[in-house]
Amino acid sequence: MARISRACSGATRAYCPRSMLGRMTATTRPSDARSDSLTRQVWRIPKAGSLARLALVEEHLPAPGAGEVQVEVQTVGVNFADVFACLGLYSATPRGSFIPGLECAGRIRRIGAGVSGWREGDAVIVLTRFGGYASHLNVDARTLWPLPQGWSLDDAAAYPVQALTAWYGLVPLGAAKAGSIVLVQSAAGGVGINALHALRRLQARPVALVGSASKRDWLIERFELDPRAVVIRGPSLAHDLDAALAHYNGRGFDLVLDAVYGEGFQIAFDRLAPEGRHVLYGAADFMGAGKRPNFLRLAWQYLRRPRLDPLAMIPLNRGLLAFNLIWLWEQASRLPESMRATLELIPERPHIGGAFPFDRAHDALAAIQSGRTTGKLILRLS
Repeated sequence: MARISRACSGATRAYCPRSMLGRMTATTRPSDARSDSLTRQVWRIPKAGSLARLALVEEHLPAPGAGEVQVEVQTVGVNFADVFACLGLYSATPRGSFIPGLECAGRIRRIGAGVSGWREGDAVIVLTRFGGYASHLNVDARTLWPLPQGWSLDDAAAYPVQALTAWYGLVPLGAAKAGSIVLVQSAAGGVGINALHALRRLQARPVALVGSASKRDWLIERFELDPRAVVIRGPSLAHDLDAALAHYNGRGFDLVLDAVYGEGFQIAFDRLAPEGRHVLYGAADFMGAGKRPNFLRLAWQYLRRPRLDPLAMIPLNRGLLAFNLIWLWEQASRLPESMRATLELIPERPHIGGAFPFDRAHDALAAIQSGRTTGKLILRLS
């Protein structure tokens, strides 16, 4: 494997090539001074700014503390936020060295003091504020969730971040309801697919926006959408959105769910109905395909970014809301109710568009950067 740690210190040691990964397992070391620790594999980046710095390394993990559970990870969910964090373009990126990853799934290996309701061997969904790209991790027991009946660990790791994002943007913020006309940006992505499931259950009327004809055809077949309600992003976007609204006899969108914040932002915002809400939860248009940020391109995009006049919004009775769901990870007491509400609205298994071995995290991140994927990408440990 080309990307291995060459010079590490402290608890982190240089890791082995890919050919040996499958033969390695985490083991306790009774003879070690830290007899309660184990050796785990993680993807760690010493400092944000370049994906090339992300390396697979081996390090010690102590026993779980009070209120914690130690999980042996089997599947990791891959998100746009992981790329942005490694590039240093994510506001929540930790300072210094960190392990990316907001979600994973596996089985409980050890239970810390004061934890009840869980047993060793239980299969769990794990929500974590970074640290998910790991073979083992210690987490607050309140951030665990049992697998829905019949779900695999792949399903479990692919679900929480994007499903919670769709639920939070559509319901608590977006107030979507029966009859609402909702524009879903990046509708063939993980959040978009979850949003379409939710809108069907809410009996709302979706308009799906995608980046290619193949994604358009895939959505029409999978969700039995009217072709007039699936729009390909391009030069005729304004005209095509007007045609989609005419299909629904609508005067405007009641809600726009937007993870792109690109050239189409103003076009979509200008087509909000009175009391319409534009909910922004990402800026995928600012992400390039390279290992490092293109700061000249970013500066140009920043200077040309869409801008709104709050005074002009008052007579139009329109609103702009924005959120970063990672704040919810810091409020563990709210996670159980949020997950319950999400699973009730979106009980479908996630669509997994690609699975990569754990030691090919760079390939998974490059795939998500490409914009050509559908659904969710995952990393598998075996």
